[in-house]
Amino acid sequence: MVDLQKIEQLILPILSEKGLELVDLEFVREGHGWALRVFIDKDGGVNLDDCAETSYEISALFEVEDPIAPAYRLEVSSPGLDRPLKKDADYVRFTGQLVKILTQQGIDPDGRGYNRKTFIGKLLGLEGGVVSVEQQDKQGGIVTLSLSEIESARLEEDFSTGMSRQRTPSRTLQGDSENGGQP
Repeated sequence: MVDLQKIEQLILPILSEKGLELVDLEFVREGHGWALRVFIDKDGGVNLDDCAETSYEISALFEVEDPIAPAYRLEVSSPGLDRPLKKDADYVRFTGQLVKILTQQGIDPDGRGYNRKTFIGKLLGLEGGVVSVEQQDKQGGIVTLSLSEIESARLEEDFSTGMSRQRTPSRTLQGDSENGGQP
């Protein structure tokens, strides 16, 4: 259907030129249509202008390359406060942040006597394909999870301290492939 790797290869030069990182790319069915979602980020977060300029440039490129056959809506946005951790570098970059990790199967990495799929805590880092997390529940303790066990991982907002990460709020700019990606 849609080759996301090809789309990624097409848009990476645009993002690189702007000092932006591709966090995630999705092509999803919504209602009666399709949406291509491009999640971008940079140190300090992205703003609406970053999203608008990137959307405009991707739209112009796709008018020439035409990598997607069905009509779709282009959405360019920040990953939000609950940014997914997708790459090894993300686990290094966000060391010290609060994370929520879901595993593919229930596991008991700290010998509590029952399996769990959800682990919330302070990310201690990544070494040798293993993620370490200092749990934030009553029992606490450090768990180590192999990257191969992890289904998804996201930054988690820490409301207990009354402080949040200094990030730009999530913004989305939508365009429609029928009108050249213009909002």
